[in-house]
Amino acid sequence: MQRIITNGELETKKIGYKLGSILKSGDVVCLIGDLGAGKTTLTKSITKGLEVDDYVTSPTFTLINEYEGKYPVYHFDVYRISDVDEMYDLGYEEYLFSEGIVIIEWANLIEEILPKERLTIKLKRTKDLNKREINIYGKGKRYEEIIKELNR
Repeated sequence: MQRIITNGELETKKIGYKLGSILKSGDVVCLIGDLGAGKTTLTKSITKGLEVDDYVTSPTFTLINEYEGKYPVYHFDVYRISDVDEMYDLGYEEYLFSEGIVIIEWANLIEEILPKERLTIKLKRTKDLNKREINIYGKGKRYEEIIKELNR
């Protein structure tokens, strides 16, 4: 696990950009945190690191946005999912096992259908509203390597 305290949005964006530059085809990134914790900010910077030029928004109502960059990026926001069966209806498995990179906001809501090997990032607001606590967990060798690379 990697624990990082950021001192503002710019530092959070730098972490996301670096992570995006490390990610490879088939990687899965799960984001967890309360409203306003920085999930979408982190996602936007991850996509910048993946060379996505499009304007990135949270797909709260559409559930998934697709972007082209160094790899295809599939950005899910499952906040409004009432049942994991809705994910199957979306064909989420096709995205998950594609050549693209999958980023899932509110991943804790669909925990039971997430792949065992993945990168999980928990974001928390601190008492200082400008700071964020970011905890990064890697399950599987590839994701442990990503955390090591982030430390460099």
